[in-house]
Amino acid sequence: MAQIEGVVVTPLRKIPDERGCIFHMLRNDSPVFEKFGEIYFSLIHPGVIKAWHYHKSMKLNYACIHGKIKLVLYDNREGSSTRGNIMELFIGDENYALVTVPPEVWNGFKGIGTETAIVANCATIPHDPNEIFRNDPFTSKIPYNWELKQG
Repeated sequence: MAQIEGVVVTPLRKIPDERGCIFHMLRNDSPVFEKFGEIYFSLIHPGVIKAWHYHKSMKLNYACIHGKIKLVLYDNREGSSTRGNIMELFIGDENYALVTVPPEVWNGFKGIGTETAIVANCATIPHDPNEIFRNDPFTSKIPYNWELKQG
């Protein structure tokens, strides 16, 4: 898998017991924690694509707390040592992890599996519509095909 400069994948813990389960996500003493801006949750149904976007200033901290997603990142940053790289990650029930995405990295995700996924994002700044840039999931500007890949 290609890497992207500044992207950090941190395995996370789930602590189950007879009452349910605790899902760790992000602590203020974590090496990837910068500052708190806001946290929100995004529901994504199976087969649905939410892409593409990037933030000019916001650092994202994604965790899929229920279900599964395919998270895709594309580095088109001027001067980046990994410019042109695509990073594809499968996170959720089978791979519970925190994915830290730096500003200006295009990202999007697709719901996979059979149930609605819940994605949490602990962002470094509150949402600001003036610092987000969007593109169509099927744009030719990003060299990625969202179709299901057959083994």
